[in-house]
Amino acid sequence: MREDAVPPIAGRTVALWLVLSAVPSGLMLSTTTHLTTDIFAMPLVWVIPLGLYLLSFVVAFADRRWAALAIARIAPVVVLFAGSYAMLSNGSGTLWMAGGACLLLFCVATTLHGRLYDLRPGPSHLTRFYLIMSAGGALGGLFTALIAPLVFDWAWEHPLLVLAAALLMPLEPLLRWRGDDAIEPGMARIALGLLLAFAAFLAWQLNDYALRPEVAIFALLLTVFLIGTGIMVMAWRWAFAAVLVMAMVAQGGIWTLRAAAAGERTRSYFGIYTLRDDPDARVRTLAHGTTLHGEQSLDPAHSRDALTYYGPTSGVARALGAVPALEGPGARIGVVGLGTGTLACQARPGQHWTFFEIDPVVLRFSTEGRFTFLRQCTPGARVIIGDARLELAKLPRSSFDVLVIDAFSSDAIPMHLLTREALQVYQRALTPRGLLMLHISNRYIDLAPVIGATARGSGMTALSLLDLPEDTERYTPSRWIALSRDRRLLRDLARAAPDGPWKALEERAAEPWTDDHASILAHVRWDRLTGNP
Repeated sequence: MREDAVPPIAGRTVALWLVLSAVPSGLMLSTTTHLTTDIFAMPLVWVIPLGLYLLSFVVAFADRRWAALAIARIAPVVVLFAGSYAMLSNGSGTLWMAGGACLLLFCVATTLHGRLYDLRPGPSHLTRFYLIMSAGGALGGLFTALIAPLVFDWAWEHPLLVLAAALLMPLEPLLRWRGDDAIEPGMARIALGLLLAFAAFLAWQLNDYALRPEVAIFALLLTVFLIGTGIMVMAWRWAFAAVLVMAMVAQGGIWTLRAAAAGERTRSYFGIYTLRDDPDARVRTLAHGTTLHGEQSLDPAHSRDALTYYGPTSGVARALGAVPALEGPGARIGVVGLGTGTLACQARPGQHWTFFEIDPVVLRFSTEGRFTFLRQCTPGARVIIGDARLELAKLPRSSFDVLVIDAFSSDAIPMHLLTREALQVYQRALTPRGLLMLHISNRYIDLAPVIGATARGSGMTALSLLDLPEDTERYTPSRWIALSRDRRLLRDLARAAPDGPWKALEERAAEPWTDDHASILAHVRWDRLTGNP
């Protein structure tokens, strides 16, 4: 056939190519966001969704189709089960839920890419096909990474993409009762209505059990029945999607919807923040992903009290309390990471405070009065918006007597703040007798050996304080590291604590982290990833 005789590709087909390639790409990124924000913020989690997404091309575009067809066959069941947790946002996830989210991504990506492969054109249109497929992948990434943070207050793109996958994937009914000659069309519609009503009842019941660990077996049983109902209505795509939505809402989704309706969440390119008032404990909390970011008492008499990681026995509270004796009454103090502004109420008269914060949204929590630490305790403090390492490098030498690094969030490690080169920036910003405080509390990564190796290579002495407060309702366990080039300063700091909580930092990694090479693998607490004590 001559080139000009090849039939053109319909616009509808091109649009389908675009969507089939965009949804898996967007789902890969949204799965990463959903995992790290709401289920299981473990180190290097982004590698798993990316690897599964790339592997799906290998399976879907293989000459031997049996693997792709088998996955496409079970994909609807996986979407019903794992997809039901797509709206979970209370941080109560487990490693199994994280695995289910990854399985969901792989099945959806393989199935949609497999359908894309089946829709490929002849050789004369392949260039256009691959161009559209690449554009679709870019479009999915653009939607999830750039548009969603501006439009949504939570990771709503994740359940939306799961629902889009349910509407696009091939549905081969496992039970073919709709087309059974023994069942009249009218009776089939009545049966469908009854099944959907039963699914709604199951979802209503599941909503009462889903977030209660003590009745997990009942929640699992209801989930199985709800999935079974979804399987029975697979012959109607709209009904299948409706059961999926019911499962999402029931499996913790109603909690997410209520939080959105109450305006508790704020989203930026740096994360999803949940601000919530607890009327029983009379506190206002700020969470970043699955990690508590700070807390303030709603009782005016206690609104200046430092809570969570910053209690009176914490390393930072002890160090800042000793600063007037160590550095004099006019100490210049810098804090990297504003959070709720709790540390502001450690300020003493005559001191000069500067805060560094990368996210303007976090600053708004203080300027708009949601948290009042900054306004009450350091109204004249300077707040610099931007990457702290870059901003510190712009300041004159010896700008601070004390520098506090408290910039970790949701167990994510800003590695560029812990490298040898970063420590050199801090040393330049500090006076020769300056004190550097590092907050290294982390559920999954032991940062102490990294700090020990970096400090030794930079000529600094380090002390460590692991705080395990008795009042666990108001305070949170924390670990702080104090570093200085002046050994006498650290000795004076240790003497200032009568009960001697400061200990020499003995842990040492083989090599310090640098800007050229840094790996967390050697420092991951693998037992905590698997849920073992």
